[in-house]
Amino acid sequence: MTKSKATHGQSASELISKRIAELEDWRGKTLARMRKLIKEADPDVVEEWKWRGVPVWSHNGIICTGETYKSVVKLTFAKGAAIPDPSRLFNSSLEGNTRRAIDIHEGEQVDAGAFKALVKAAVAQNGAPAKKR
Repeated sequence: MTKSKATHGQSASELISKRIAELEDWRGKTLARMRKLIKEADPDVVEEWKWRGVPVWSHNGIICTGETYKSVVKLTFAKGAAIPDPSRLFNSSLEGNTRRAIDIHEGEQVDAGAFKALVKAAVAQNGAPAKKR
């Protein structure tokens, strides 16, 4: 995994770990599981901390964000509308032309293999970085 960008003296990875620890309920466990799956799917993923405290996973562009709300953990894929989703994991933000999201509620489990396939497809969609001239 590539190094994270630092914020306020802590790396993004440290800030994400701290956020997970602060969520002492199902949301922290869910976010931790999804983070683990993202890292398994893309060992070169970069963790970032953006927009005043949103965990972001990137590889040549944003793969997805991980937000936590009172009743849902939301994983929003930046280019989700362009990613094949044969397992139909996307269940939120379906009306837009760009993003797609997975809302995970308490007690729900996301299929690990299907989720990793989405992450890999998102990385492929981001493509290789542009060559410098």
